Amino acid sequence: MRSFEEIFSIAAARKGGPEALEGLLSKPKTAATLTKLGDDRWLAGMTKSVFQAGFNWKVIETKWPGFEEAFEGFTPGRWSLMSDEDLDRLVKDTRIVRNAAKILAVRDNAIFLTDLAREHGSAAKRLGAWPSDDYIGLLELLKKRGGRLGGTTAQYFLRQIGKDSFMLSPDVVTALIREGVLEKTPGSKSSMRAVQQAFNGWADESGRSLTEISHTLAMSVGT
Repeated sequence: MRSFEEIFSIAAARKGGPEALEGLLSKPKTAATLTKLGDDRWLAGMTKSVFQAGFNWKVIETKWPGFEEAFEGFTPGRWSLMSDEDLDRLVKDTRIVRNAAKILAVRDNAIFLTDLAREHGSAAKRLGAWPSDDYIGLLELLKKRGGRLGGTTAQYFLRQIGKDSFMLSPDVVTALIREGVLEKTPGSKSSMRAVQQAFNGWADESGRSLTEISHTLAMSVGT
């Protein structure tokens, strides 16, 4: 496994030099910023990622103001108590994508967030302050207790909301295989631990976020 400095050099050569590469690297929001987000914004972010999964993202973006209206601002307490009448209304609501299973995931994630709020004061406090060196633990929590938040859906959600994260995109996986971290796309807990360990090592070496390292790996791949 190469050092992060070596991988950065590979990516920089592909992207026009170190300064050009730096300009392409986005940084995550701070834990302090994320813990101050309202829990409604966490539910909104989960919902957007769930509806984007397997669907045209541009359609969801275009319709998103309608989602905000239909779900009345995504207050978790309100949607943890979604009624049959709510569901019947929403599956007919043309402001949103009328997928019953994904609509029910809003209820499931609202319950998850209200449970976290009871346990920790707010869901944002728990999720926003989750340590980057156990990112895979956060993914496991979302998969276990959330609704339709397994796999890349949770990764896209966390990236979009600004949580420090790595994305196991095809390019990142290719880079991890090249560096000897993986043999194939990760699917087991042991392979995910190997990925976390590699990212933690690069983070300790470079002082960079998981997000920056993930972007750099992706841009180190290709011709």
